[in-house]
Amino acid sequence: MTHVKQGLDTALKWFCVALFAVLVLVVVWQVFTRQVLSAPSTWSEELAKYIFIWLGLFGAALVFGERGHIAIDAVVQKLPQRWQRWNAVLGQVVIGAFAALVLVYGGWQVSELAWNQNLPGLPLNVGWLYLALPLSGALVLFYTAYHLVAVVRGVENATADGEPDAI
Repeated sequence: MTHVKQGLDTALKWFCVALFAVLVLVVVWQVFTRQVLSAPSTWSEELAKYIFIWLGLFGAALVFGERGHIAIDAVVQKLPQRWQRWNAVLGQVVIGAFAALVLVYGGWQVSELAWNQNLPGLPLNVGWLYLALPLSGALVLFYTAYHLVAVVRGVENATADGEPDAI
């Protein structure tokens, strides 16, 4: 499972880098056409908006996979090791439930509802753009399962391995 996670991390990093690069190019094009040509592009603003949404969702999944998400664990660190582990397990279960219900199930429902809606500025259906929700939710579910197993086995610390605490 570790090799799959490492491969997924690498692929997701490159996907986010590519999305960011495309976002920069689209925004530069939008600024160029608006400021230099005085004829703003009709599609670039809408495309930039949807690329930004995809980048945010997949970037959040990547950060979650690296356990870099926001965690205020000052109180949890004062608990005995056993309670810290139970807290981490509970947190992973709650996150997994949220990802399954809201991102995967809800995202799929929204994507199906919007599948036949056309975007005015792009030759795409809205449903394709909403697919970012269930796809990023599936990634979060995978990372949740990975971290849940690692915490239960004692391979990972119960508290997040982030930046050192501020003094």
